[in-house]
Amino acid sequence: MKRPRETKPAPARWGFIGAGKMAGALIQGLIRAGLASPATITASDPHEPARVAIATSAGIHVSDDNREVARTADVLVLAVKPQQMRAVFEEVQPDLSARTLVISVAAGTTLATLADGLGPDCRLVRVMPNTAALVGEAAAGYCLGPNATADDEATVRAFLNAVGRAHAVPESLLDAVTGLAGSGPAFVFLMIEALSDGGVRVGLPRETATALAAQTVLGAARMVLETGLHPGVLKDQVASPAGTTIAGLRVLEERATRGAFLDAVDAATRRAKELGAS
Repeated sequence: MKRPRETKPAPARWGFIGAGKMAGALIQGLIRAGLASPATITASDPHEPARVAIATSAGIHVSDDNREVARTADVLVLAVKPQQMRAVFEEVQPDLSARTLVISVAAGTTLATLADGLGPDCRLVRVMPNTAALVGEAAAGYCLGPNATADDEATVRAFLNAVGRAHAVPESLLDAVTGLAGSGPAFVFLMIEALSDGGVRVGLPRETATALAAQTVLGAARMVLETGLHPGVLKDQVASPAGTTIAGLRVLEERATRGAFLDAVDAATRRAKELGAS
């Protein structure tokens, strides 16, 4: 299954409040996909090293003034931590206009909270991309606010698909997206590290073991996405009778690995809900 690549032209100007790693990945995706040029993107951040880094890597205009960014943006991306949102609302709300689409990347900050801080008539979208946006392979969920239009959704889908794959979900499930896709890369990194340790245990050099483990995960993920087959079917295709794979799978089932992943996603989802309520 090929990744969708929308070609709808992006609005004239993009603004980013916050210039951290996620903002940088999203900006690079916009430019790489041809949805925006560096000249049409402005980002603000209170920390000069962050501004210098993103200006150098992406060639965009940067500022320490959030209001300047809000005044000029057709699409305003709020890429700050949830605990910083209230202060950002107070700064940018007076400079928003009817033409501004606001996209929030903050985990746990609900559409109701955004509307309360930015105004009930604001066009709002919540998105949750994960860290793999840094390499153009994000798994992302999004939900639209009540005033968002079909054109707004097309803009958001093109934006997110520029750095990975996007899925629309009800807002009630966005915390689940955070628990699975947002926290999931860390679970997979742990799995790759453990597979590498296993390779070292049976004699492989560390560098080779890690490379083999990472490529194995990448190849398996692509098989799921590109064949459309259920992961269980693909698993069974690898596990031949009395072979090496079924011997390893027996150990994973005995150690409740499947249940551990289920519980990890559940715990991360519950924590996302707690952060949203705080």
